[in-house]
Amino acid sequence: MLNALEVFTTVVVGVMVGVEFSVAFVMNRIFDALPEDSGQLGRAHGGRMLGAVMPVWYITSLVLVAVWAIAGRHRPGAGLVVTAGALLILSVVMSILLLVPINNRGKTWTPENRPDDWKEQMNRWDRFHYVRVAVIIAAFTLLVAALA
Repeated sequence: MLNALEVFTTVVVGVMVGVEFSVAFVMNRIFDALPEDSGQLGRAHGGRMLGAVMPVWYITSLVLVAVWAIAGRHRPGAGLVVTAGALLILSVVMSILLLVPINNRGKTWTPENRPDDWKEQMNRWDRFHYVRVAVIIAAFTLLVAALA
């Protein structure tokens, strides 16, 4: 049963990492290349859609890692799982303190109501997001190593 939990948790976290990686290095580049206001509208829509889904995904991933850490505390690799959990906690704290406030503003913007510095705010979000992606990739890597 623990093996199934380990694999399931690793897959859930891995898919989350893939989505966030895609946002950082694929979707936002596509949005930035769109003409006129399309990119800003795409980011606003993405902020609404992923802003609703990702908190559940992050918390679910964290809970699964915590259950794995507790259930497998006497197994080799337990320290890696605990460290991965700490990194996921860091990613949640980063999200709440740094990314969510910008996202909450950006998801309401239209070409008519966006602030003059909207591009700077989106660039700031992108920079924080790159760091968060690195953190969750590290967590995922530790979970994969713990399976070995």
